[in-house]
Amino acid sequence: MATKDPSALQRPPAEILYADQLQRLAKADRDPRPPGWALSLKAARAFILGDEALGVTRKVVAPAAAIERMLVTLATGRGLMLVGEPGTAKSLLSELLATAVSGLSTLTIQGGASITEDQIKYSWNYALLINEGPSLRALVPAPLYQGMRDGRLVRFEEITRAPLEVQDCLLGMLSDRVMAVPELSGEQAMLYAREGFNIVATANTRDRGVNEMSAALKRRFDFETVFPILDYERELALVQQASTELMARSGIPKTVPADVLELLVTTFRDLRASPDGARRDGGMDQLNAVMSTAEAVNVAHAVGVRAWFLEQRDGSPADLVDCIAGTVAKDDADDRAKLRRYFEQKVAKKAGKHWRAYFEARHRLP
Repeated sequence: MATKDPSALQRPPAEILYADQLQRLAKADRDPRPPGWALSLKAARAFILGDEALGVTRKVVAPAAAIERMLVTLATGRGLMLVGEPGTAKSLLSELLATAVSGLSTLTIQGGASITEDQIKYSWNYALLINEGPSLRALVPAPLYQGMRDGRLVRFEEITRAPLEVQDCLLGMLSDRVMAVPELSGEQAMLYAREGFNIVATANTRDRGVNEMSAALKRRFDFETVFPILDYERELALVQQASTELMARSGIPKTVPADVLELLVTTFRDLRASPDGARRDGGMDQLNAVMSTAEAVNVAHAVGVRAWFLEQRDGSPADLVDCIAGTVAKDDADDRAKLRRYFEQKVAKKAGKHWRAYFEARHRLP
């Protein structure tokens, strides 16, 4: 991939954003690498979890044992399935894994109801197809074809949102490591995967049952559940770091005040639905909306954008109320009622000027 100025991109891929860290890791990497891998397992783990000695930053909050299991799965040749609630950084984790393994994270398939088999395998340049007939020159490779041809890791995001017939076309690639191209003849009719090829997929637990994966396909993946961040201080630090980076990229010379971030993270944790559906905090209702760490980062960014671009000031508790109302409550009447009850029953009892200002801004809720 040609180098680009990360500051000119809205959302640089990991291989561009962390290019200097990847170079340092590769230069210092003396450990054995699985065939086709850009880094050893130790260096790949360090890329994701950080290495202070090499100046490599930690990029996700996840147990080291879980990251090691994921890397081992990919090294054995089995597909890796990341499952979990929305906003638990499954997509970020798959991007980091692809970058560490292949040095490239952009061979990505986005699952959805409209996706077709040719969008993940290959299609044709129809002008060349008509003039020359089927040939490699007329073939337009999709991510799966490119990954097998070049020995790269392919990401399949939200795989359970793809139709079953599209999901099941992966069976041959995961089992026999071969893709048939019946339109071509001879050696070109079969594409055999090079070393380094594999698939890392993500599945949202809230989409369970939309397009349930077949048992045959499940057998070809190892499953790893990605959990929400349980520790308050670590979640607060992550929201602060990520929102600061987003605000800097938006040209905002300020950060969200610490007391506003405290309000935000506490609210999200109080209203976040537990995985087993049980109520938390003495029976306080949890919202149906996604109250993830990723969504909290988006809200913090919105607070900074609102305060700076409208009035060139620091974000305030009132800004937070506006941004939570617009981003979290959305159009769910039950969620709006629960959010108002949270302010009346919980926020009203909190001590501190910032909590008082937060409560007094409740009239901004929808």
